[in-house]
Amino acid sequence: MPETSAPATPKPQRPKKGATLDLTIEKFADRGKSLARLNGYVVFVAGAVPGDMVRAKLFKRRRGFGEARLLDVLEPSPLRTEPRCEYFSGCGGCKWQHVDYTAQLDAKRQSVAEALAHTGGFEDIEVRPTMGADDIYYYRNKMEFSFSAQRWLTDWEIASGEDFDRDFALGLHVPGRFDKVLDLKACYLQSEWSARLVNATRDFAQERGWTPWDVHKKVGYLRHLVLRTPEHIDEKMVNLVTNGHDEERIAAYAAFLQAEFPEATTLINTINTGVAQTSYGEAMHTIFGSGVVHDRIGEHTFEIAPNAFFQTNTRQAEKLYAIAAKFAELQPDDLVYDLYCGAGTISLFIAEQVREVVGVELVEEAVQNAKANAAANGVDNCTFVTGDMLKLFTPDFVEAQGKPDVLIVDPPRAGLHPKVVDQIGSLKPERFVYVSCNPQSQARDLSYLKDQYRIEAVQPVDLFPHTHHVENVISLRAR
Repeated sequence: MPETSAPATPKPQRPKKGATLDLTIEKFADRGKSLARLNGYVVFVAGAVPGDMVRAKLFKRRRGFGEARLLDVLEPSPLRTEPRCEYFSGCGGCKWQHVDYTAQLDAKRQSVAEALAHTGGFEDIEVRPTMGADDIYYYRNKMEFSFSAQRWLTDWEIASGEDFDRDFALGLHVPGRFDKVLDLKACYLQSEWSARLVNATRDFAQERGWTPWDVHKKVGYLRHLVLRTPEHIDEKMVNLVTNGHDEERIAAYAAFLQAEFPEATTLINTINTGVAQTSYGEAMHTIFGSGVVHDRIGEHTFEIAPNAFFQTNTRQAEKLYAIAAKFAELQPDDLVYDLYCGAGTISLFIAEQVREVVGVELVEEAVQNAKANAAANGVDNCTFVTGDMLKLFTPDFVEAQGKPDVLIVDPPRAGLHPKVVDQIGSLKPERFVYVSCNPQSQARDLSYLKDQYRIEAVQPVDLFPHTHHVENVISLRAR
């Protein structure tokens, strides 16, 4: 009898680009988009929620998937909620404000679990429920607002029929548009005080005819307004980024702040005369105050300079570091390596529980901040070293510093360099804690260490409510 082969699985039928599709949304996918299937063909839809029935237009068509733009919600999901912010539909600050917060937390847990399973190849790993935020609005201690000569009007602003000044905006960028800025009169990310200051600064500048930066013509005086409002210490930093230093103008703005916003403890004028759209510049002038603010994480106080990195959600950072410390099972005689230590926040957080911490960081300014923070807090068992992890983290370094009992890493989004992963595998400290803002790169890195380590616990932490971003802490132990 002749052999018969199983029938081939039919290929998914791809709809045509530009087609209007009716879709049932199955789940959240990577980068905050949602996933649906049409005759087996995967379609990603931004702005949709699992359980929605939507109508969407296909604008990108690939062999394995397509992307569609949401046109209408035919039947809303029970996971939907009314966005609090009137700018939600056009602003890139809070893309998940239309999703019930409990569903946001579950989606973040799911993203970690899928990264470990699909990218890391780990089977049957339990991922704990995402640790949510107590405050899901007004949680950021730093916000960067942009000035622009290209204002973007919302649909409801256009429908109002009002005549808007399109040549001046102060707010946040429209997603995907480097040149267009929403002129925000309200924002629920930082504080009510911050929103009042943004509005007052806009009025102050427009009354005096100060021009915003034009990204096309490369002209204009005003570029960014950066506000730092620490969580635990009553200090506030205003950093006005301008194209050139105009002493008369900045003195007028300083007098305005001190009269109308006396809570502002320091004013910085950062000078950026380059073409790059950044709040960093070639010079900084402290106009009044100390030029820095301070905040606490745990028992320690940190000095925060205008360009220093500091976790933007202080209360959730405390939870994140507490989980990392718990997962490390710290002992009084432990030597801990804290790789990618930044300004030393994790190092100082755990210092009193161990014998010694060695922090390693590429950015020299951050290392200087870490040393200053240690000295200011009376911590004398932390050593901070400047260097590129790829070149520095070698057997010679380990011989000089001592073999660690615990390794803590908190790398950038790209994750660890393969050679650093190899060195971790060779060094093989007993306890290893990996903190990450990117579950995909985290899972990839750990997939190469399966023979050396086993995963003991996985805890996602939500530092950024109403966004798809998630921090994740994984506890590992040497096999």
